[in-house]
This record gives sequence, C-alpha cells and structure tokens, in this order.
Amino acid sequence: MCLAIPGKVTKVFEENGLKMGNVDFSGTLTKVCLEYVPEIRVGDYTVVHAGFAISIIDEEEAMKSFEAWQQVIEASEREGLDIYGNPLPKKEAE
Repeated sequence: MCLAIPGKVTKVFEENGLKMGNVDFSGTLTKVCLEYVPEIRVGDYTVVHAGFAISIIDEEEAMKSFEAWQQVIEASEREGLDIYGNPLPKKEAE
C-alpha cells in the first residue's frame, strides 16, 4: 500500500540542478522534489509520495483529503491507537 499526502507549496528553489520546494503538511515543513510537476508554483497544493510531488491538486481536493485524514486520526484515538495502529501512551491520572 502506498500513501500520498497533500500539502501546500511554500517555497520553490533549485538544489543540485533539481527543482525542489518546501511543502507545508499541516504545519510541518518538508523539503520535496518537484521535478515531476515542473509547472508547480508557490501556493499550489500537491500530493507527495516518498519525498516526490507526484501531482498538483486544487484547494478543494486538498481540503477533502485533510478532512479525511482528520477522521482517521480521530477514529484511531478513540480506539487508543495512533494512525499506525500502535497503542497511545496512557495518560496519568489527574
């Protein structure tokens, strides 16, 4: 199974001859290779897999994906698990 995560491009630059960019994944900035989407610009939303932007999506599609991820997180937490299926640390009694 492959996961591709949506994010928003905040910066585009060249590194070692490759088009690269910083992508914001819900507050986490990550350097991503943009070579597969040469027309991408700052402010665009992209889907990233294994450090490579693989497509450009519109804001509406990105928001749908963010909402779906939030549902996964909430459902996992209700079961006492993180999104990978690992038990969450137990909270200390207050």
